[in-house]
Amino acid sequence: MATKVEKTEQEWREQLTPEQFEVTRNAGTERAFTGPYWDEKGEGTYTCVCCGTELFSSGTKFESGTGWPSFTEPANLEHVELRQDTSLFMQRTEVICKTCGAHLGHVFEDGPADRGGQRYCINGCALEFTQSPQHPGS
Repeated sequence: MATKVEKTEQEWREQLTPEQFEVTRNAGTERAFTGPYWDEKGEGTYTCVCCGTELFSSGTKFESGTGWPSFTEPANLEHVELRQDTSLFMQRTEVICKTCGAHLGHVFEDGPADRGGQRYCINGCALEFTQSPQHPGS
């Protein structure tokens, strides 16, 4: 696993946009259908906007209709941490980047049954997307 990334609040504020800071450092949520990548169809890799850790692959992304990027599983389970979240009078499972502690979103049990049944509902502003290079001749 990657080395832990620790920064001061001021360092995070200087690196991130105000929305990225609110979502990743204060466990906020972007409004549905407003963030990047909810409708991204390209092939590639999704990494943490804070530290660059690989989190999700386009191969596990699916259209959930929620307005947030949704995945059936992380690219590597060692890169995410799951925590119980009882805020907002609900019981949910929070998804956190294990390298830097960034809040990414939540995981729910209402994903595609034929792909494991999980829906990792992730804030688009917590991610960066890198498109896979095109294969020559394709």
